[in-house]
Amino acid sequence: MADKHLTDAEWRDRLSPEQYRILREGGTEPPFSGALNDEKRPGTFRCAACGEKLFEAGSKYDSGSGWPSFTAPAGADKIDERSDSSHGMERVEIRCSACGGHLGHVFPDGPGPTGLRYCVNSASLDFEPEGED
Repeated sequence: MADKHLTDAEWRDRLSPEQYRILREGGTEPPFSGALNDEKRPGTFRCAACGEKLFEAGSKYDSGSGWPSFTAPAGADKIDERSDSSHGMERVEIRCSACGGHLGHVFPDGPGPTGLRYCVNSASLDFEPEGED
């Protein structure tokens, strides 16, 4: 797992420019552009920065938003939440609790059982299909 205290240069070496922009600078990829938006296979979604297990494929659903959406993280300790008032909106930002990488936002408009929509940038995630190491 990655250390939250890597230097800026270490993060730049570890991540692609797009991943760095999103994970370390809080950027967002355009809707419907991410490689994992249409991923439907069983498996695990991990943090692209540190490899932490964040979401199970069973919690993923098609929200129509253009970003991978999940009803719940893989565990309560996997995601940190913080208030985000950027862009003239009040939102709840979500970050990887292991490395602090920006993932996206959580909204209260998801389906059951949680009623939440964890809206995540594909560039913030790596997908590990079930049965592959």
